[in-house]
Amino acid sequence: MTDDAPASGPGPVVPAPAAPPEPPAPPTPVPTTTMASPYPSPVPASRRRGLGLLSTVLVSAVVAAVVGAFAGLAGYALGRSLGTEQQSAAAESTPVAPLVGKMVQGSIAEMAARTLPAVVSLVVEGSLAGGSGSGFVIRPDGYILTNNHVVSVADGNTVEVVFSDGEQRTGTIVGTSPSYDLAVVKVDRTGLPALTLGDSDQVRVGDLVVAIGAPLGLDGTVTSGIVSALDRPVMAGESASDVSYINAVQTDAAINPGNSGGPLLDTVGNVIGVNSAIATLAIGGEAGNIGLGFAIPSNSASRVADEIIATGTSKTPLMGVQLDPAYSDVGARVSSVTAGSGAEAASLREGDIVLVVDGRPIADATELVVAIRSYAPGDTIEIEFERDGRIQTAELVLGDDSKAK
Repeated sequence: MTDDAPASGPGPVVPAPAAPPEPPAPPTPVPTTTMASPYPSPVPASRRRGLGLLSTVLVSAVVAAVVGAFAGLAGYALGRSLGTEQQSAAAESTPVAPLVGKMVQGSIAEMAARTLPAVVSLVVEGSLAGGSGSGFVIRPDGYILTNNHVVSVADGNTVEVVFSDGEQRTGTIVGTSPSYDLAVVKVDRTGLPALTLGDSDQVRVGDLVVAIGAPLGLDGTVTSGIVSALDRPVMAGESASDVSYINAVQTDAAINPGNSGGPLLDTVGNVIGVNSAIATLAIGGEAGNIGLGFAIPSNSASRVADEIIATGTSKTPLMGVQLDPAYSDVGARVSSVTAGSGAEAASLREGDIVLVVDGRPIADATELVVAIRSYAPGDTIEIEFERDGRIQTAELVLGDDSKAK
């Protein structure tokens, strides 16, 4: 396999009786991570996501299946029902005077009010599957960024775009990047509010973030949390043709089916990631939030989107090696080197084990691919590798996959 396609590797709590001895603990549920699996699922889920190093975790895309307007209405009715019960209970207690006044500048409410108009819902229809996801405007002249897996099931080259003001337009798919799970859609509308893609390299673990999208078809949903981790290796796809590798921003902001393609924002309102996948417990139910969401970093998304808008396609950086899928120790072992590649120029050989890329430890082949995809073609990286028991370093200029297209 090449360096751009390595081997892929709660129910209710019931109190225990006081007297009888405790029975043996049941097996711990295995966490699974899923990309947007349809909700409810009229067809089998079409994509699964795995987390590189976490072999027991599966990732799933967060796309919601199209089941008609009743899905949204059912969610709304449930919310109203719960709200009514809460109001009834509150009537028996001392009422609290509501806060009155302008929104606090810099608050989540203020930021959400500014950014919500730039977030859209996407409805996709296909012969084998249909779904809905999210997206956001990146240019006032109608360019919208979303996930590739949101639009990939579309018949033809169009999707329906629903704006926050209720207007619906047919959008044309400008281009996609399955490698990065990104796509750009264009609508014939100008003067749109647009979001700014921020610098994901400045994001820190613990930073406050906000996710906006249409989980389960409930458009305009805002959730908040923190950045839980950075550089999390996430792999998605069922075949070599659609597999994507994400050097993900991990967050505990609630992300659910339908959030795919929506923005992950900092507290200023800049996009620092594109929501793409969630982790769920493998208990046989539908995918749902358990505080493990994953977003494509904005720096990668910005480069890919600019290339798609300019050329209709995007290049993927490559080292120029094939990796050994059978190697199970730490690092990624080279099985062959592509002639004329950056790897050949850096004097890499068959059997070399790549251990570090620009100071980042490499645990396995998946993490190596994810690390490389955080760069752009033409970038120079420093690699540390083991050869015959000795550690060596080399500088390597990344190529791209343009010859394969």
